[in-house]
Amino acid sequence: MPTAALSAIAASHDADARTLLVWGALVLYWLWTIAGCLDFACHRATHLPATSGLAESRLHLLQLALCGAGVVMWLALESTAGLAAILAAIVIAHAWAGWRDTRTAFDSGRIIRPVEQHLHSVLDVAPWVGLVATAWLAWRAPATQWSLSFRQSPLPPSTWAMVLLPALVLCIAPALLEFRAAWRVAHGNRDAARA
Repeated sequence: MPTAALSAIAASHDADARTLLVWGALVLYWLWTIAGCLDFACHRATHLPATSGLAESRLHLLQLALCGAGVVMWLALESTAGLAAILAAIVIAHAWAGWRDTRTAFDSGRIIRPVEQHLHSVLDVAPWVGLVATAWLAWRAPATQWSLSFRQSPLPPSTWAMVLLPALVLCIAPALLEFRAAWRVAHGNRDAARA
């Protein structure tokens, strides 16, 4: 077989593999956001605003901010060693916040049911999977680059929407509602104590 034909087959295979990787990552991301939504449902079922309250809810907002920053960087920037290093720091910070979150819930006496524990497993592992995928893409690059640069071929708005809209609806909105409920309970208790 001629060299040009082999090169075309290899390029086609690489493009197919990359497309499969992107769609696989997107499906896993959607499952991650669904797990986040179900986790917030567990919080409501165990009356988080009245138990661990603002302390735990703040940690949920921190975890969302960390993950959101990482996702936006992944969408906007080339997969370089520099991006992988920043994402590694974010994933470690997220793991600490996740541990602190569970500790806060436990210390408050909020019951963490087995289904919530399993959802936490998904929520804890998913950032590490994203980090490994980014590091793998950076490692496959012709030369290790530590710089941060915007993607040479920006992702289309539809990709941004497929990533950000589910997170907004399934995770950010429930987190804000949870925080508002915890805030009301905390301030209601203070107002009642003052009277």
